[in-house]
Amino acid sequence: MKRTVNTLVIGSGAAGLAAALRLKSLGVDDVLLLSEGLNRGTSINTGSDKQTYYKLGIYGAEPDSPVQLAQTLFEGGSAHGDVALVEAALSVRCFMNLVNLGVPFPCDGYGQYIGYKTDHDPKRRATSCGPYTSREMCLALIRAVRAAGVEIAEKRNVAELITVGNRAAGAIALNRETGEFETIFAENTVFAVGGPGGLYASSVYPVGHFGAIGLALKAGALAQGLPESQFGLASVKFRWNVSGTYMQVLPRFVSTAPDGSDEREFLRDHFKTAGEMNSMIFLKGYQWPFDVRKVPDGSSVIDLLVHEETVKKGRRVWLDFRANTEGLDFAALSDEARTYLEKSGACFGTPLERLEKMNPGAIELYRDHNIDLAVEPLEIAVCAQHNNGGLAGNVWYESPNLKHLFPVGEVNGSHGVCRPGGTALNAGQVGGTRAAEYIAGRCRTSTLDLAVAERQAEKLLADLRRRLSGTRDWRKDRRELQERMTVYGGHLRPADRLEQAADDARKLVEAMERDGYPAADADHAITNFQLAFAHWIYLESIAFQVSTGAGSRGSAAVLDKEGKLIPENPAYRKHVLETEYSASGLRLRWTPCRPVPNPDGWFETVWKEYRTGEVYGAV
Repeated sequence: MKRTVNTLVIGSGAAGLAAALRLKSLGVDDVLLLSEGLNRGTSINTGSDKQTYYKLGIYGAEPDSPVQLAQTLFEGGSAHGDVALVEAALSVRCFMNLVNLGVPFPCDGYGQYIGYKTDHDPKRRATSCGPYTSREMCLALIRAVRAAGVEIAEKRNVAELITVGNRAAGAIALNRETGEFETIFAENTVFAVGGPGGLYASSVYPVGHFGAIGLALKAGALAQGLPESQFGLASVKFRWNVSGTYMQVLPRFVSTAPDGSDEREFLRDHFKTAGEMNSMIFLKGYQWPFDVRKVPDGSSVIDLLVHEETVKKGRRVWLDFRANTEGLDFAALSDEARTYLEKSGACFGTPLERLEKMNPGAIELYRDHNIDLAVEPLEIAVCAQHNNGGLAGNVWYESPNLKHLFPVGEVNGSHGVCRPGGTALNAGQVGGTRAAEYIAGRCRTSTLDLAVAERQAEKLLADLRRRLSGTRDWRKDRRELQERMTVYGGHLRPADRLEQAADDARKLVEAMERDGYPAADADHAITNFQLAFAHWIYLESIAFQVSTGAGSRGSAAVLDKEGKLIPENPAYRKHVLETEYSASGLRLRWTPCRPVPNPDGWFETVWKEYRTGEVYGAV
């Protein structure tokens, strides 16, 4: 099956849905949204104890501005200031759009939208509607997209991006219902495939969400900041971040043998007092992502201790909410922890009783997934959670080197080494909106040479069919690539073995391309091809970053041969690591961060640029 559309949206998470809805509202009707399933993916299947949406502060008398918010995003390091300003400038618009669509963000009796401080947040910009903020966003956007009449094709697994020269031209997808390949040519492709959830063996991304950044990397799209990811403690039976209240109620950390025997509390051996240990557990709620600045004397030492038990010793680690930690004394807690629990009326009982008092929804969440915290402990591990880097995009979220490709959502690498919690939800809404507005303003008419695109598609299809006539075991290959990423691309990165890991990744890609998979495994094979390619490019980027001397930063500790942490060289925070694949090879380089603009516009001038469409090329 072949067809042609003006705009193809790949992915039905919050960012892709926002793009499709905005396109329709701007009169771009020839839109097709391709999805594995509206109920799949990260946005609709993930959250935390209180999932944060980060936006401009709009409560009370506390001053805030787009430039101030952009500066906060920029100060995370290795991010571009102009894109940060766009994410700040559209923040309120996109937030209020969600409110108007029915997302229940809380406001006071005056209609002011209350905020709170999150990590890396100098003001009270964060908000939430509970554990399922991103799911509520998706449900509201799905209702709106359906009401707007957007055409949606589910049960599709995209196998290739079609390119013509230096522009995107559509995609080839497997229809899981018919088993046939479908070719969709498109003037514009909004690429909203989410983060690289399938790259890691230890992952908190929802089961079944794999991402698809490998498709764009193989097509030659410029990437930036690929090594910058977040890792943290998460439950493994049901994948969920154990952040916030789950830590603030001070559960027991229990280690057991693989069969559940030999139970013991293992954290106490590593702290001088029980009060210090419990204060660190409390801080883990605020400071959930592993952070190299918080080791060995901060809360991230807990991540390392969990890793030591699970990976080095081969044991299992659990959170037990049924009993208090050994020697718990509320008076011995840090001032911050004690004050918080006192104000919450939670200086009593067991961790479960405190959780019931402070956040009963956090208990119900696990009960909804057949885990009763009142009768069983919760198994946890250090898991991959988010990729701050991804594909590069300009201020209109168009790829700088592959025109008519618009990466939005987590697959867009607009964030740097660190960022405030909840920033990604704002960025996805801004990216989807901004891409749609550029398409409506500049890319309504067809400029695609369809004959050339058809020839390119035929070549891609022929190669796909060749690779689907092989004998490899997709399960074995996926296990290999995921374990390699967890060992070398996770929160602990051995400097002396990264280049070999990248080379091994390249060899796996070559073997898969050469030998192929059986046609009966086409769906899994398609996913494997792009995952393997992505894991090679990611490991090359990580190896390059380490070899150039950036050191340990963000959520990644770089270790020398003795296992000691290599300190960060902060000069690299002023640069962004770019990665670009082409037929001639792989290009990696550091490029200076673009600063946050501080425009001093004149109303009549900006009005004219807006009316005439000059705004689309003004920056």
